[in-house]
This record gives sequence, structure tokens and C-alpha cells, in this order.
Amino acid sequence: MAGPARSKISNSKGGSADLPALLPSDNSYLQRILNARVYDVAIESSLTPARSLSKRIGNKVFLKREDEQPVFSFKLRGAYNKMVHLSPEQLARGVICASAGNHAQGVALSAKKLGCRAVIVMPVTTPKLKIDAVQALGGEVILHGDSFTDAHGRAIELEAELGLTFVHPFDDPDVIAGQGTIAMEILRQHQGPIDAIFVAIGGGGLISGVAAYIKAVRPEIKVIGVQTRDSDAMLRSVRAGERVLLTDVGLFSDGTAVKWVGEETFRITQALVDDFVVVDTDAVCAAIKDVFEDTRSILEPAGALGVAAVKQYVAEKGCKGQTLIAITCGANMNFDRLRFVAERAEVGENREALFAITIPEARGSFKRFCELLGPRSVTEFNYRISDAKQAHIFVGVATQKREESLKLARTFGKNGFATVDLTDNELAKQHVRHMVGGHTELAHDERLYRFIFPERPGALMRFLSAMHPDWNITLFHYRNQGADYGRILVGLQVPKGDNAALRDFLDALNYPCEDETDNPVYKLFLR
Repeated sequence: MAGPARSKISNSKGGSADLPALLPSDNSYLQRILNARVYDVAIESSLTPARSLSKRIGNKVFLKREDEQPVFSFKLRGAYNKMVHLSPEQLARGVICASAGNHAQGVALSAKKLGCRAVIVMPVTTPKLKIDAVQALGGEVILHGDSFTDAHGRAIELEAELGLTFVHPFDDPDVIAGQGTIAMEILRQHQGPIDAIFVAIGGGGLISGVAAYIKAVRPEIKVIGVQTRDSDAMLRSVRAGERVLLTDVGLFSDGTAVKWVGEETFRITQALVDDFVVVDTDAVCAAIKDVFEDTRSILEPAGALGVAAVKQYVAEKGCKGQTLIAITCGANMNFDRLRFVAERAEVGENREALFAITIPEARGSFKRFCELLGPRSVTEFNYRISDAKQAHIFVGVATQKREESLKLARTFGKNGFATVDLTDNELAKQHVRHMVGGHTELAHDERLYRFIFPERPGALMRFLSAMHPDWNITLFHYRNQGADYGRILVGLQVPKGDNAALRDFLDALNYPCEDETDNPVYKLFLR
């Protein structure tokens, strides 16, 4: 057994910090994991080679397929291990938990197996697929709040009111030990060298269990945590040296949308995790596509974080021939969300570049522009006449790698076509690509805002009711992407003297909002 060692956590800003190792007594987690009771409900999931992805990135990539579990997620391991250790009296009273979905299904299935009542508090943003699955297993669902943290607070209140036993989704030694059995299986299934294991982080239960086992048995293997840019509570906490409470979290990867990580999971992660990778939405969408191409399985966003991180890690480190394992931790994906994933996967894989091009409004101009593209495929072309001398076009171009978009932009510019690269422009990707055109002189004093509305009844009415009656809506664009929140683009005619009132309105509304009035896409196509 390896003795305690010191870890170093690096970050994207450079540098590293020495962190305290676990005390020798904390190797009790190894014993807990070896004796965990999970296989009454869980299976030993397969370790599958991702052959296409491995060939493309020049490293051996394996997928630890927790999406194969009966509830399509690893969460039942920890839930059952916790519940099977409860006393008969506790089981007779029943259990309660808070969850964004996957832990809820694990608790509900475990309760069904053990014959006890299960009350599940879930955020209102939870995909309907997960709510239906919990109810199908006999769980009593209560919806509360916009995030796991909100649901957790309500569950604690109900625990006392109803006399139930709380089953924490991550911050509990039995739960952590249950998740750690995944690492035990990985080392049993792959006897050769392993360079790194990539683990998605929400509250930290999965990575704590994996790190505790790996560092006790094979400490040379790197354990790398993965978070999204808009839900990185664990990374911020490690950097700060204490748990950090996020004011808001992103909802795309709902399975990792945690505002405040656990006390025990923070302690273990801080001591044992080697590094972190932070990925964005487009990279996750591309990873979902990668896994589909290799396995014909469709992961949920949280389940694809590890794969997205493997690709980013290889690109940044330049490593070749390494053995890298990603835990595909969940597959509870709403079917309607696939439309959004498909649209963003090409950009996330650097297979599509988006541009705003200004060309002379003259015969032959478009042909000359297309000649510059050469054999590349045009994935999108939007145009609306608006001026006698020049035209603004919105173009999507198929690419093979990120550098191509920069090269294309320079080529267009050198040949007299003013170009704006929109590949990383959220306004362009979410809205303008679907609604190019619309200049009008009637929209004087227009302000443009991009909002994220919770996808539930009353959200729009709340917006309209709070708005000043003298302000006019000049533009409104909404497109349901199958997510648990809606992206809304709104143009408002607000007199210059109403700036203070506008700020008060936005503050009171408290919806995530971006002022896009100075966005170059808006200036070219809409203003």
C-alpha cells in the first residue's frame, strides 16, 4: 500500500500549489471500497476502447461505461452502499435525498430493492426524462429550486418534518466508497500501464472515491477532475483553499450543476487529485458525438465531460501513445436536447467556422467569394439585401482544425472581403444564424439583450410584467433547444434618460443577461 504523498494541483493560470496529503488513517477508504456492497443493484460496467477517437488523437482512450448501469448512471453504487448500511428502523421510516436526477434514480432503485419509502427533492430544471424515471421506480418527487443546492436545502427541511433519513448524493463516506468501486474495477479490467483517469465533478463524490482508491493502490496514475466553465465550484475551492459557494451554475450539464461542493469531498479532492481540466459546452457536445461514433451510445452532457477533457488534455500537453481513461458517468439524455448537441458538436470539434463577410453588392461578387473557399463545404449561408453598395452575409464553413478559421479570415480580408470570425460568438451561434437580416430605421434607441429564461410557465410573463410600460419591444427571438432553459434575444426601445430605470429592471428580474448592443454581429445584421 502506498504511503501518503503530496499532490500538486495545477491551474490554467500557471503555477501550482503544494497540498496536504491524506493522513495515513484515511486509507480506511481503501477498506471501505473493498467491502462496499454495490453489486446487489449495480453491474461491473465494461471498459471499452474508443478506437476511432484513439486513432484520431494518437493515444489509447478507454471508456469506463457507467452509462451501462440499470439507471444509466454510476450514482446507484453510492446510494445503495449508503442505504444498505442503514438500520432496520431507519429503513422502516424511509429515506429522502436531493438530486439533479441520477442520484435520485439510484436512491429510488435502492429503496425499491430494500423495500422502503423514498422521497426525492429535485430542481425544477431537472430534465423530464429523469423525473419520469424516478417516479417509475416508485420515488416520490418534489420539485424545488433551480439547482441542486436549492433542492438540498428543501430536503434538509423535509428530513426533520417527515422523520426520514437523508441520503447525501456525494458528501458521505459510504456514498464515496460506493463510487470508488469504479476505480477498483478499472484496475482489475486493465492490467497494463494507465497514465490518467478523467473524472467529471459535480459535488465531488465520484472523484473522491476514484482518487482514494487509485492513490492507495496505484499512486503513479494521475486522477484529473473535469468541470464546465460555468459550474466549477470544486476547482475554485481548491484554488482558494476553502469551499467556495457559486452564486449561479450553468444548466447544460445538469448532472454537475452544483453550487457548493461537499466538505469531505473537498478535503479528499484537495489532497489527492492531480489536475483539473475545464471544458466548454461546444467541447462537451463534440464529445457526445465522439462517444456515439465509437459506441452508438448517447451520453448526457455530464457523462461526456471526461471524454471532452481527454481531447483537450492531449491537445494542450501534446502527449502521444498514453493510456487515458474517461469515466462516462451518465446517459440520461432528453431526446429533444440532441438538436442543440448536433448543432454545436461541429463547432466543438473545430469542424465548422462561422463568419460575417461584407462583399460588394455587385454581380460576380459571391462567385469570387466562393472561389476563395475552394473545395471546402459551405454549411450555412444567410443573406438579406440591405444596401445598394454592399451586402453582409453569414457563412458557415466546414473545417478540419481550429487554425483553418483564422487562415480563412485572413484570406478573405486580403481579397477585399471584410471579415469577422464568429466561431466563438454566442450571439451568432444561438440566434443570429437563424434570423439574419432585419435592419429598420424604426428601431431607434434600441438596446439588445440576450437572456437565459428558466424553461417553465410564467418566466416570460414575469419579464413582461416587470418591464416599464413606456418601453417597446422591437425584437424578440426564441428557439427551444430542448434544454431546461430558454435563450431569448430581446430588442428594447429605451429612451436615453431611462438608463437608471433599465438597470433597476435588469437587477430586479435577476435572469442571466448579456448586453449585446455593441456586439459586431448585431451591428452588421440587425441594427
